[in-house]
Amino acid sequence: MADDTLGRLYATILGKRGADPAASYTAKLFAEGTPKIAQKVGEEAVELVIEALRKRPERLVAESADLLYHLLVLWADAGIAPDRIWAELERREGVSGYAHVGAEQAKET
Repeated sequence: MADDTLGRLYATILGKRGADPAASYTAKLFAEGTPKIAQKVGEEAVELVIEALRKRPERLVAESADLLYHLLVLWADAGIAPDRIWAELERREGVSGYAHVGAEQAKET
């Protein structure tokens, strides 16, 4: 279910590329560029953390939705389809978090 909802949202976001920024918040984000989109992802992540610490589930749900939306906009801006993220999550499934971190650190050296 979540894949379908996020997939539809991603398709809607892609459809807003090149739209009138005065008529669409998503189009406005694209027009402002990657720095603004990334800033919004950061802001939403911080708001999510605050609501988690305040233990307000209804606000945590709302901020989670905001974060997911802005993350999808960032992926669209970068040309990354959600399927690539799902494939990476599936690749990591069943792998120890420490093993994954070790493999990533090995790549960097």
